[in-house]
Amino acid sequence: MFKIVKKEYLANNIYLMDILAPRVAKSAMPGQFVITRNTEFGERIPLTVADYDREKGTVTIVFQTVGKSTMELSKFNVGDSIADFVGPLGNASDLCTMPKEELKKKKIIFIAGGVGTAPIYPQVKWLKENGIDSDVIIGARNKDLYIMVDMMKQVATNLYLATDDGSFGFKGNGSQCLEDLVLNQGKEYNHAVIIGPMIMMKFTSMTTKKLNIPTIVSLNPIMVDGTGMCGACRVTVGNEVKFACVDGPEFDGHLINYDEAMRRQQIYKTEEGRAKLAFEEGDTHHGGCGHCGGDK
Repeated sequence: MFKIVKKEYLANNIYLMDILAPRVAKSAMPGQFVITRNTEFGERIPLTVADYDREKGTVTIVFQTVGKSTMELSKFNVGDSIADFVGPLGNASDLCTMPKEELKKKKIIFIAGGVGTAPIYPQVKWLKENGIDSDVIIGARNKDLYIMVDMMKQVATNLYLATDDGSFGFKGNGSQCLEDLVLNQGKEYNHAVIIGPMIMMKFTSMTTKKLNIPTIVSLNPIMVDGTGMCGACRVTVGNEVKFACVDGPEFDGHLINYDEAMRRQQIYKTEEGRAKLAFEEGDTHHGGCGHCGGDK
């Protein structure tokens, strides 16, 4: 059992929790994720590591209530315990593993959308702790939907806030804010990290490609099982089939077939859709979802 030691409501049905999990905290790195289960027979929920404190033995998760399991988790309070907290899983951010001399040459911009702010935060924090500057853009529909702004201010070299309705900061989305920084304010970047909804990552990657900025995206949003077995996070990167939870979650944002991934997300939600995908994808379809028969 893993005790909840902190709970905070952020905005728009988004919650932050610190979970006491010393062994996970000891090994966690930015970019990785954990799998939680509320109860012994509960659903597996893959969640990005939003922060960790090795001394306190805690790992921070941030989640939005989008289904039964996340709604149930939101009802847990400080002092309650969840059944499982497994990790760290997935690969650490490339920024945290590349040689220091190479990292020093990077002019880094992060673009976050919605809950994507959570997985960006530990990367920016790690960079600051290692003496590397980075800029951050957080985009939201309006000012009431921002999360973790005060935390990000403490670690980002420059923080830019953008709202679709112009209620705060730059009027426009994160992609438009990036264009303004580069084309109108003379900012130069040679590495972009984009995390948010799939549609946001698609169009922001189109912008970075136009601006000739090499780009990494995190495909955490399309995970379901978190083990590579269910096939929900299957994605085509270049000409290769990848699975976000075991091969990623980070990939070259200019090589991803976003339309295919978003189509699969919609089809995968129904039993008939899962069976259709299993038939279409043959030997490259991963089983394990318990519905499509691909695990037999």
